[in-house]
Order: sequence, then C-alpha cells, then structure tokens
Amino acid sequence: MTQIQKALALATAMIAVAVLAVFDIIPEQIAQFAPFALLALFPSAWLGRSRCRTKEA
Repeated sequence: MTQIQKALALATAMIAVAVLAVFDIIPEQIAQFAPFALLALFPSAWLGRSRCRTKEA
C-alpha cells in the first residue's frame, strides 16, 4: 500500500467516526479522541516508513 493510500484510509476512518458521531452511533466523548487514537494506532499512515530507516551511502 502506498503512502497516499494509507493517508486516504486514515482520513476515511476519521470522517467515518465523525459521521457516526453525528448520528449518535458513537458517543461524542469517544469521537473527540478517536482521531488521536487512530494516529497513535497507525503512525505509518502519517509518518511514513522513510523516517525509520537510516540512509546508507
């Protein structure tokens, strides 16, 4: 999966949480912290893999 696809999947999940909160399927308190939880659970979607590697000459 490319970096763009990971970012789009993360954004889709965040929007889905927001929509579910609007229709009271997810409580508002959970929906407020869900974006931070998603970022913590899937750091590769926003950090990328290149930050974890060391460059070799």
